Amino acid sequence: MNSITLRKPIIKVIDEDYVIPHLNSRRRVAAILPHDYEYSNKHYPVLYLHDGQNLFDEQAPFGNWGVDKKLTLLAEQGIEVIVIAIDHGGKERIAEYLPYDSPKFTEKKGELYIQFMMEDLKPYVDRNFRVKTEREYTGIGGSSMGGLISLYAGFHYSEVFGNMMIFSPSIWISEQVFNHAALFSPKGDTKIYLYSGGQESHSLKPAMDFLGSILKSRKNAHSMLDIMESHNPIGTHQEYYWGQEFPKALTWLYTN
Repeated sequence: MNSITLRKPIIKVIDEDYVIPHLNSRRRVAAILPHDYEYSNKHYPVLYLHDGQNLFDEQAPFGNWGVDKKLTLLAEQGIEVIVIAIDHGGKERIAEYLPYDSPKFTEKKGELYIQFMMEDLKPYVDRNFRVKTEREYTGIGGSSMGGLISLYAGFHYSEVFGNMMIFSPSIWISEQVFNHAALFSPKGDTKIYLYSGGQESHSLKPAMDFLGSILKSRKNAHSMLDIMESHNPIGTHQEYYWGQEFPKALTWLYTN
């Protein structure tokens, strides 16, 4: 058995039917733990990711990021993070990841979803797993609608999240995301990784460039705001490309 196999992370399902009272819903929540978690007393950084079905499930209909495989390789480099994977709500996915009013959608539940994370899930994870609870070790991320709700959470709870992994976010939904970016005042050093693919919508790259320029302007004397902008010219709006970007983003966000 080689060293890479030995560093395969542990996928621990916290609950197949984790209760989300804020949404009157249930779903699977899993923790992807470092390979030696059960035999060490170390504490680890933590990253909350949405669309849990698309992170490591081999039968995912649109493919998956291969997070478990990527974490195995990163462990070889000494980079170890606990990932909390929250499944989406199926037909409720768009509403639950939508934090802004939008003429195309009649319902938004994004604020309730993030309240659940702040009031229920994060306290549970802090109590039951050896995570470093300080904001500089706490991140949130996702792709598409998951990227949009991650931006919202990072902007509104900057005292909690010091790291944001934003892949191909659905920022076309509302201009409010740019308004919130323009008012963003991080409560400490913050790192934001922005990724887009060149084979997604024609408007995504210019919109991401605009978002990046706004965020760069928010740097102030009291905290460091570090922005990494990544673009793959051949990237499409698919899990495969987000999975390819994942180790690059994780390494940048969680190493000095």
